[in-house]
Order: sequence, then structure tokens, then C-alpha cells
Amino acid sequence: MQYLVIEGNIGAGKTTLATMLANDLNANLITEQFADNPFLPKFYENPERYSFALELSFLAERYRQLNAELRMGSLFHSLTIADYYFMKSLIFAQNTLSGDELQLYKQIFQIIYNTLPKPNLYVYLHLPVQMLLRNIKKRGREYEQSITGEYLESIAQGYFDFFKQHPDYTFLIIETSKLDFVANQHDFNKIKSAIFDKTYPNGVNRLTF
Repeated sequence: MQYLVIEGNIGAGKTTLATMLANDLNANLITEQFADNPFLPKFYENPERYSFALELSFLAERYRQLNAELRMGSLFHSLTIADYYFMKSLIFAQNTLSGDELQLYKQIFQIIYNTLPKPNLYVYLHLPVQMLLRNIKKRGREYEQSITGEYLESIAQGYFDFFKQHPDYTFLIIETSKLDFVANQHDFNKIKSAIFDKTYPNGVNRLTF
């Protein structure tokens, strides 16, 4: 495996797990630099006004980062782990944009999307909405506190639609509601083994512990 993606809804723990795996395996780590986006707090305050600017800025930054890191990382590491995949851009944009803005965004997205490599394995951490909301509240990012359960449901559906539309990818959905891979080394080892010690067919694979 050369390129692993750890994804999930907001608050699912994807960055934490990706970081832990990268440290454990001495892998190249790519984490999304969302905190530096000046449009993100503005978007949560006024979605209608700032949604298009936010999604375009994310699109540009994700492409810049992935294009550079995936090529540079392969020179020094045998494995690259990312806490997001470029398709995330379209999944979120479909929940914030509509009409002509969405159509224009899709055109720009498609031009860029086809130039990036696809992962060897795409892992999706699944948590119930109530647990996601708890995690969001616990980490205390002020601009995230207005996120609703309905919005998280809609993002999750966007991911599931993406999985169905790409049977040529290898997806592994891991139900993590009964795992604590941060505090429990045994739980971390379970997930690590599921990712690296098994082979999965193309399409959607589900795993519950």
C-alpha cells in the first residue's frame, strides 16, 4: 500500500487516527489545513454570502497540498496517509452551493479531480450523529458549535453516495462507536490490523467490532 486515506464526518477522529498511524509507521502524513482558511468562520456566521468563496478556497488549497505532498512524499516514504480525499470538496460543496454556483464549481472540480491519484485504500470512520456532535462540542472550536445533526446527516449521505458511484475504489467503512483508539492501545491495534493485515475487494466493505 502506498496511499491510504482516512476519512469521516466532522468529529469522527480522522485526523487523530491518521496522525497516530503515520507516527507508528513512519509514514508521510497529509493533514488538511482548514484552520488557516479565513472564510470558514465567516461561512458559519453567514453561509449564504460566503459559501462559494469558502468552497473555492478549499478546492484550491486541497489541490495545491495534495499535488505537492503526494509527489514529494513518495520520494522519502513508502506510505502516505492523508486525513482527507479530494472528493471531500464536492461532497461538502453539494451541501452548501446550488444553482449556477454549484454547476460552475462542478466544472472546475472535475478538471482538477482527474489529475490526482486515487488511494489504494479509502477508510471511512463511521460514528452516529449524536457522538459526532459530542466530539464537536468537546473539542471546542467556536465556529463549529452551530453545526446541526441535520447537516451532519447530509454530509454522511454525500459520502455514501460517493461510495456507490465509484465501485472501482476500495472502501473500508469502520464502525468506531464502540472503540476508543486514542486511549486504548488494543482498539488502535484492531484498526491498524484491519487496515494493513487484510485485503479487501473493490467496492464498499464494512467492519464492526
